[in-house]
Amino acid sequence: MIWHDIQQNTEEWEALRVGKATASNFGLIMANAGKAFGDPAKRYALQIALEQIKGCKSEFSFSNEHMERGHEQEPIARMLYEDMSFIGVDNGGFFDHETYGDSPDGLVGSDGVIEIKSVIAPTHYATLQRGNFDPSYRWQLVGHLDCSERDWVDFVSYCADFPEGNQLIICRLNRDDCMDEINALRERREQFLSLIIEVKRTILNRM
Repeated sequence: MIWHDIQQNTEEWEALRVGKATASNFGLIMANAGKAFGDPAKRYALQIALEQIKGCKSEFSFSNEHMERGHEQEPIARMLYEDMSFIGVDNGGFFDHETYGDSPDGLVGSDGVIEIKSVIAPTHYATLQRGNFDPSYRWQLVGHLDCSERDWVDFVSYCADFPEGNQLIICRLNRDDCMDEINALRERREQFLSLIIEVKRTILNRM
């Protein structure tokens, strides 16, 4: 594993991710675990196969208003997290495992990472009621722990519409509490990487 000290959403960062499965999409890979891959995972395998063949980012990739809001508000959420936790957050960079990788939103000390989500009020309120992060993010968080080899990840939900004092919710996931999930992810990811090879071979054989 190689850690690249590089800023997210730059051209260099995008280039490092081309042709690799990344933690933000591990939920697609883990869907229907123990069974055949579903259509979303198959589309993702096709995207990665095309990126490997062409050597550039696939047109499958997209941006939406939620992602743009996240990019704009992430520095504010990071600052609030630092104030609440009394610790600085360093650049998350990119953890490169050759065929897959991960970009946490920040490194905390020597043993933690953070994942920041800037969300709308109903989503933030649901997290407040639940007392924990949305389960749909779990595999991304498990992926952070696996790829970074760190001990814990803090999920940070931020909503500017909430009053001061309630704009930030922090939920921690410890590595020791999810080793079974890490092992399951590793096994399923190997199967997914084999699927990418099959898709790539099919495309190249027809050229």
